Amino acid sequence: GKTTLLRTLAGIYEPVSGAIRTNGRIVPLFGLQLGMDLDATGIENIWMRSRLLGLTTQQVEGSLDDIAEFTDLGDYLAMPIRTYSTGMMLRLAFAISTAITPEILLLDEMIGAGDAAFIARADARLKAFLARTGILVIASHSTPLLRQWCNKGMLLERGKILSYGPLEDVVSRYESVQRQ
Repeated sequence: GKTTLLRTLAGIYEPVSGAIRTNGRIVPLFGLQLGMDLDATGIENIWMRSRLLGLTTQQVEGSLDDIAEFTDLGDYLAMPIRTYSTGMMLRLAFAISTAITPEILLLDEMIGAGDAAFIARADARLKAFLARTGILVIASHSTPLLRQWCNKGMLLERGKILSYGPLEDVVSRYESVQRQ
């Protein structure tokens, strides 16, 4: 239910009934490698993925150095990404996706892959990224994560809303459902 809801909010799925109205640009931080071309270079993929995320030419030019520096890929950025390891692909996709300032950010769980040095850098970048976000929608079962970032919650069960409101009220309901 929660991933389906996020994908519907992102416009990937059409609602079966009703309508979704939003005020602001929605940016999903899942499917990080969507729009990336394995035969294109890292730099070319920065351009393609950034444009797919809605950045203007000026915005892409302004974020190129930041993205390149964060990836720590150096000369590999001039190579086709099909030559990259999984970790290198993740670093590139994450750097591109977090170079924008979304009005509404959709996040399916948190990112936790890569080597220790990358995870430390990614955590700091993700925290700064989330702080720039106007509205954050997280799908997660992690109550510590939700308590850190959220002030409202929604509890879903088989596509139905069981509870919506202040986060602590929803977490209490979630915990009581889990005990049953």
